[in-house]
Amino acid sequence: MRYGDWAAADQRVLAALRSCGRHAAVAAAARALSHGGEHAALWLAAGLSAAALDPSRRAGWLRGTAVIGAAHLAGMGVKRVVRRPRPRPEDYTPLVRTAGRHSFPSCHASSAAAAAVAFAALHPPVRHAAVPAAAAMCLSRLVVGVHYPTDVAAGALLGVAAAAAGHRWVTGGPRD
Repeated sequence: MRYGDWAAADQRVLAALRSCGRHAAVAAAARALSHGGEHAALWLAAGLSAAALDPSRRAGWLRGTAVIGAAHLAGMGVKRVVRRPRPRPEDYTPLVRTAGRHSFPSCHASSAAAAAVAFAALHPPVRHAAVPAAAAMCLSRLVVGVHYPTDVAAGALLGVAAAAAGHRWVTGGPRD
C-alpha cells in the first residue's frame, strides 16, 4: 500500500470513528477514558493498586507498572522525533484538549497495550478486564478526534513490544 493510500484510509477510519462522538454517551465515555489515560495515570494507578492489594505478586505488579511507564515514555520519545501533527481541528473538532501537538504514536495506546499485556501476564484472569479496557482506551483517542488510526496502532505495538521485552523481568523476578 502506498503512503497516499494509507493516509486516505487513516482519514476514512478517523472520520467514521469520530462521528461516533456525536452520541452524547459515547462522547462522554471517550472523554473519560482519554482523561483517565493522560500520562498513563489510569494504568499506573491500577498497577499500584494491584501491588497494594496482592502482596504475593507485589514485586511483579510494581515491575509491570514500571514497564507501563517505560512504554509511555518511549512513545513520548518517538513523538519528539516523528513530530506528526494531530488531525486538523477544522476537519475533526477534538472532544478533548491534548497535552501536546504531535500525534505519532499514541502514548495512550502504548501505555494501555503495555498494561493489558503486563497485567495479563501477572494474573491471567485480569485479561478479561484489561484487554477490553485497553481496546476502549485506544478507540477513545479516535472518537475524540486527536489521533489517526495509524498513531493508535503504532502506539499499541510499541506498548506490546515494551511489555514483551519486560515480560521475564515482570513475571520472573524475586518475590517480596
